[in-house]
Parts: sequence; C-alpha cells; structure tokens
Amino acid sequence: MKALRALGSLGSLWLIVRRSLRQHALSTAITVLSSGLGAGLVMAIFSLQEQTQRAFEESPVGFRAIYGPKGSKLQLVLNSVFHLESSPGNIPWSRYVALKEDRRRVEWALPYLLGDNYYGHRILGTTVDIFDVDFLGPGKKLALAQGAAFDATRADAVIGSAVAERRELRVGSKFQPYHGLAFDPAAVHAIDYVVTGILAPTGSPMDQVILIPIEGSFRMDGHALVGTDEKVYQPKSGELIPDKYKEVSAVLVQPRGHKAAKELDFELNRQDSEKLGTFVYPIDTIVAEFFRKVAWIADVLKLVAFLVGIVAAGTILASLYNTMNERRREFAILRALGARRSTVFGAIVLESSTIAALGALFGFAVYLAIFGAAAWIVEAQTGVLLEILHAHPIFVLAPVGLIALGALSGVVPALRAYRTDVASHLVPSS
Repeated sequence: MKALRALGSLGSLWLIVRRSLRQHALSTAITVLSSGLGAGLVMAIFSLQEQTQRAFEESPVGFRAIYGPKGSKLQLVLNSVFHLESSPGNIPWSRYVALKEDRRRVEWALPYLLGDNYYGHRILGTTVDIFDVDFLGPGKKLALAQGAAFDATRADAVIGSAVAERRELRVGSKFQPYHGLAFDPAAVHAIDYVVTGILAPTGSPMDQVILIPIEGSFRMDGHALVGTDEKVYQPKSGELIPDKYKEVSAVLVQPRGHKAAKELDFELNRQDSEKLGTFVYPIDTIVAEFFRKVAWIADVLKLVAFLVGIVAAGTILASLYNTMNERRREFAILRALGARRSTVFGAIVLESSTIAALGALFGFAVYLAIFGAAAWIVEAQTGVLLEILHAHPIFVLAPVGLIALGALSGVVPALRAYRTDVASHLVPSS
C-alpha cells in the first residue's frame, strides 16, 4: 500500500510539473537551450582535449626519431610527422646517407624533401623504400588500395586516401604541383605528375599527402640546391645531380633500440662539430611536452564551459523564482485540496530537475555539433581522425552534474512555495 501511495504521489507531482512546463513553454525552452549549451560545451571540450592529445601522441608512425635542420625540435616534429608548420630548412644529402648506412644503430632511414603542394596537400619527395619499411608501426607498412608505387625515374605520384577523395583524383589522373607549402594559384609548376597509386586509409597525416620520387623534387622548377660547398646548383635535364648538391628537409629514423638512439642523440646533438642539424628522440615526448605547454588553453576553455553551466543553473533558478508570484494561488489551492507542503516543495524541485535533464539531453546535440565541426577541421588540417562516439566519463558526469545543479537551483523557489500561506492567497481579489 505504501508503494502504491508513493507512486500515486509521484504521479501527482509529475502532472503538476507537466502543467507548469506547458504554461511556461517559452521560458522553459530558453532555459533548456542555455543549460544544454553549457553541458554540450563541457562534454565537447573535455572529449576534444583527451582525444586530440591521445591522437597526436599515439599517431601511427613506425619511427622513433627525426634528424633535420638545426632549430626547434617541436617545429621539426610538427613539420615532418603531422605536416604542420613551415619547413625549417634543409640538411646535406650526406647526412641522410650516413644514417642509412649506419647499420649498427639504424634499422632504416628515409629522406623527406618538402617544398611543394597541391591545393594545400603537401608533396613529399622520398624514395621507394617508404613502401618497404614498417612506416606505420611494427609489421605495418604503407599499403596501396589501388595502383602501384611510383617509379623513381619518372614524374609519378602516390596520393593519400583523403587527397584522392577531396581532389577527385584516380589512378592515371594528372596534376600539376604548386610551389611552396601554402597554395598559391600563380605558383604552378609546368610539369604533369601522373597518379600511379592511392594509399589505403591510415587514419594518420599520411592520408593528406602526396608522395613523389625525391629526384623529382630536386628537379622541380625553382628548386635551387645549396650543397655542402654552399654553391647554388640548378639541376639540368638529363644531367646527374652530384650528391654534394642534394639536400633533404628531414630524415625519418628508426633506431635499433633505445641505446642506439641515445648514442645518436649524443653524437648528433652534442658532439657534432659542424652543428648542421638536430636529432629528435623520442618524438612522442616532444608532442607530449607541446600539449603540456598549451594545457592552460584547455583549462581556460573548461572554466568557461563550467561558468556557462553555472549560469544555466542560475537561469533555471531565476525562471522558477520569477513565476512564484503568479503560482502562489495555484499552490494555495493545492494545499486546500489536501496537498502537503512537502508535495509542493517536491513539485518545484522536480520541475527544476526536469528542465535540467532536458537541457542535458539537448547538450548531447550541442556536443555532436561542436565535436563534429572540430573533428572535421582537425582531419582536414592534419589527417588525424577523432572518434565522435569515443567513451569519456564526462558524458556521465556533465549530465549528472547539470541535473544536480538544476535540482539545487530549484530549492530556493521551492522553499518560497513551501511557505505559501493558504488563507491569504485564497481570498478573492477584487
């Protein structure tokens, strides 16, 4: 019997709440939208921060070190791994050869030469060895979904899956590169490259790039080379390029273990008398350090999101409190019909909790919109994929927290309704 009475009491409370929500539909809708915005922002910021950091730190690459021009390690990593930032310069070809031939300490080494793009997609000059090494991790090579690898002696190209999709390129398609890392329609090269292959999707920055033979990068119009003798050399058709004039933007290195990498680090960063380059090991540490440096930005965004949530709770309080005057007679009638003070109090708290719950549901829609837009931008710029449905504790904590705040914000107007004097508010007004 007690259970039935409890259910009947709860049903009565719900009828009161539904009637009030219908009567104040406009203010309820505005409050739901504001609270949903707060919940959605909180969920989007927490999820984006966690996923972005994890995606960058765990990006599928099979090399642990990079050797490049002297300068910022972070710039070298962003430029060589994620294809962001500008190229810090070049290093002599001989440095790549030395690393490649160091079989005791280096498992494999690949040259990268940057300097051109195709509608913003970076063109990387490299060797065919890139298809033979575990480029994406142990046992994970770059696979071709269509076609074949490029011929090192021809104007061939292998394109990433995102490039093929966005630029509508297929095996056999021709395109002309543009000089520089940023797209400039006036800087087109007068040479046609033929797509010989399309990479299978990797979920990494490699989906956004175009691979061509490094020899083609050397010979691209306007690519003057400066070799070890510091003389400018302009490649000529049909003429072999002396090694002393060849340059690379970076060398991707897979050391034979931690000890070998530390030896190379000491040798190239500390003992190198010529100071020609910078050896970065391990690259994931540099990425983690970068996120630590910019963590304050995420903290500020989280604070803003929390403040929006608090303001939303305040909106619920204000919305209910402002309706108390017009509802005093309603509560007095309920009391006169036998409703307890606790029933009136519970109705107000349930109403505020319901508004907050509706806001939490709308918050998921806000989250999907914000995260979807951010994920699209991140993928377009870096090739890194973010999972919109990736589980995160914030998906539980944010709605529960919002509902708790909503219930708490309903206490003040509930206390006011609780203290409603029955006699004074049942007297007919004239």
